[in-house]
Parts: sequence; structure tokens; C-alpha cells
Amino acid sequence: MSILNKVKDLTPHLITLRKERTETYDAFQAVGKAAYKDGELDHLTKELIATAIGISINCEPCIGYHVKALVKLGVTRTAFMEMLEVVIQMGGGPGLMKAAEALAVYEELTA
Repeated sequence: MSILNKVKDLTPHLITLRKERTETYDAFQAVGKAAYKDGELDHLTKELIATAIGISINCEPCIGYHVKALVKLGVTRTAFMEMLEVVIQMGGGPGLMKAAEALAVYEELTA
């Protein structure tokens, strides 16, 4: 199953969490809204960081979600590949494998 399909499969469960645990879900969303506001770092840079973290902690739905956000924000392939280089440097062999998975998502979304 592709990473993007995993994100899609989680969506109904996320909706259930939002309905049944509204206060917690909304608090999480509020933290995200605050964290991704443009400041010294713009939203795109923050999404690159989030994607790198998602790859590093092996969170496939995080990878799918944040790569999708990057594509929507207009990330260039060069910037995306530079972020993957940092992941590979910091993560070694496992980082290389997860970087390849993230690249597959990027390529699927930009094909």
C-alpha cells in the first residue's frame, strides 16, 4: 500500500477523533496553525522541517501529509532533494530508504 493510500485510509479515523475528542483535536490543530505561521521561517521552510522529521521518525502518514503540503506550497524539486540530502546525512542507511519513499510520494504528486 502506498503512503498516500495510508493517509487516505486514516482520514475517516481522524474525522472520528475530531468528532469524539473535539477539544484535543482542535487544540492539536491550533498548535499546528500557530507553528506554521510565517515568521523568520516561512511556511514552506517549516513544512520541509516537518517532512524531514516525519521521514526520520518513520511516520509514513506524516510523510504523505507533509509532502502533499509541500507540493501544494510549490516546493521545487531541488529544495525537496536538498531536504532529503540532510535526512540521508543525519539518518544514514535508514534515512536513505525513507528518503526514497518520500521521493516516491513527491513524484506521484507531481507526475
